[in-house]
Formats: sequence, C-alpha cells, structure tokens
Amino acid sequence: MVVRHLVEGLEIYSLYAHLREVRQDLKIGQAVKAGEPIAVMGRTANTHEGISKDRAHVHFELNLLVNDRFASWQKKTFPNQRNDHGEWNGQNLLGIDPQPVLVEGRQQGPKFSLLNLLQHQAELCRVVVRNTDFPWLRRYRALVRPNPAAQKEGVAGYELALNFNGVAFELIPRSGVEIKGKARFQLLSVNEAEYHKNPGRRLIAQKGARWELTSHGLNLLELLTY
Repeated sequence: MVVRHLVEGLEIYSLYAHLREVRQDLKIGQAVKAGEPIAVMGRTANTHEGISKDRAHVHFELNLLVNDRFASWQKKTFPNQRNDHGEWNGQNLLGIDPQPVLVEGRQQGPKFSLLNLLQHQAELCRVVVRNTDFPWLRRYRALVRPNPAAQKEGVAGYELALNFNGVAFELIPRSGVEIKGKARFQLLSVNEAEYHKNPGRRLIAQKGARWELTSHGLNLLELLTY
C-alpha cells in the first residue's frame, strides 16, 4: 500500500508492505486520515515461501517519486525486465531515512519542517543535467534554489545536489555560460567522506584519480529527466 502525502508543497509517499490484508473498502485515490486503520500487519512476500511467523513485520518507507512516466522509461530501457508494480516500482521510489523524520517531528512538534530536513541532506555529489523541464523539477519545485543569472540569460540546465540514495534535494538553474562542456550529464563534485560512509547505491565510482558516474548513476539521471 502506498499513501500520498502533501507536506509543505512536497509530494511524499509512505509505503507499507508484508501486509496480511488491506482494508476492504479502500479504493485508489481515497483520502485517509492520521490514525485511521488502513491495513493489518502480516508476513506476505513476493515469493512462495513468504516470511516466517517469528519475522512478521511491517515494511515501512518514506519516498519521493522520481517520474510518473516510469513504466514507459522502464520498457524502453529494460525491455526484457518485468515490472509488476507500474509507476510504484521500487526503482521509481527514492527513499529518505524515516528515523530523523519521526524523531525530529516528535521532538519539534509544530516547528518541525520536512522541507528543511530535506534541504539539509548530506551531499554525495553534484551533477549538471542539460534538461530544463522534467517531472522531478515540477513535483519538487520547493527544492529549487533561485539563480538570477540563469533567469536573466535563460536556463540551459540544472545543477543537482544528490544524497547517497540519489535524492535531488537541491536544484539550481544554470545558464548556458555557466555549464561547461556539452555532455548531457556531468559530474561536478564528489563528497568522498559521504561516499565511503554510504556507498550502497554505487551512483559514482573512482577510476584512478578521476570520479565518474556509474551505469547506476546514469540510469538514475536518465529516469529523473525522462
């Protein structure tokens, strides 16, 4: 089950899995309220074995949606790969750590800002994309930082700050003169300390003295701007 939340202008999606059942009267697009039962915890899985009784749990995620045209991108990019969940394929959901959201939200109460938390993620790298209109840019407009020079001269692309999971938490419009080179995607900088701390997604790799985007990183940027 996926629930859409609109918080401070941001679309956030909470995901619940391994459920025994979903409330029978719920329909796609139906509004639900905080504290309202939506499902029952279980131990279902996408395998015949399922999850053992002693490991029954709710799988919980907080995600940002990459692209509402994911199914089309996936079919084009990986034509022989199954997609059982449409736009809700795991590749199209970029998770954010729920712990600080829940802990800081509890501690700060009404003063807590999810937008502020997202804007202060640890930076893994910065990239430039030569694209001026893509779904992430429209869906997460609150993460765009103004750049008067680009607004005056015309936007030719965007500089993105990515966290270790590939979440573009800062987007800066750049003019043509601010973008060096002609490549569609360019790696600008790398936070090596963050890379060694959280290398799991393998979005970048070091080749000798140089850093470069891996196939995983390029696929993410392709999907982001598709």
